[in-house]
Amino acid sequence: MRHVLSPAGELQLAATMHARPLLAFDFDGTLAPIVARPDQARMAPGVAARLRKLAGQRPVAIVTGREVADVRTRLGFEPAYIVGSHGAETEASNDESPWHAALEDARAWLRAFQPELQLLGVQVEDKRHSLALHYRLAPDQARAEQRLEEILRQAGPELHVFGGKRVFNIVASTAPNKADAVHRLAELAQCDTAIFVGDDINDEPVFERAPPNWLTIKVGRTDPPSAARFYLDSPNEMALLLDRMIALLEAPTG
Repeated sequence: MRHVLSPAGELQLAATMHARPLLAFDFDGTLAPIVARPDQARMAPGVAARLRKLAGQRPVAIVTGREVADVRTRLGFEPAYIVGSHGAETEASNDESPWHAALEDARAWLRAFQPELQLLGVQVEDKRHSLALHYRLAPDQARAEQRLEEILRQAGPELHVFGGKRVFNIVASTAPNKADAVHRLAELAQCDTAIFVGDDINDEPVFERAPPNWLTIKVGRTDPPSAARFYLDSPNEMALLLDRMIALLEAPTG
């Protein structure tokens, strides 16, 4: 991977921005830094202002592991699209989704472990269309992670379990993922290309399935290898990337 603001990255960014792309972003670890308590995550005001400006010129999508209603309150601008629960929830979703029954079974199954999870310091977050088991605040993170892996290996085939940054996520195995969501949004927005920026395991399907004319950017390069084509060092560079996008849109053509 090369830095997206390197000469090679700048060339790709310019070509993609001039092709009228969908601009899609993850939230936690991408637009907002990872924090110990997910309910305290916030974007810097400057990032929100830049996204608001971009959203007036190109379709902007937020594709996140959070609930749609939760992330909407943290944005400070109105994107064209919000997709939550790793691709499983749209703004039109309700509790009668095809994978609702699988998650109901998962809730019932996890209740048996609730006393143990509390002792371990694991926080179970129910996002309606997905479940998250956070262990960032566990006194012994290694022990909590090990025990969660033991428990989650018992999950049935109707559930898909995947890790993240001090979290395990549970979705229905039939639920769409972020790649499904971004491809659908690009089609809905009538965009022939897209830029997607993310930082975690649940963003890798987008990186892996991106057509050659898409620009994919991983936030952070010290984590496990990524299928993204370019990277930013941290969310602190997001404002720089957004500034370049805005400048490219405002530059005179011809």
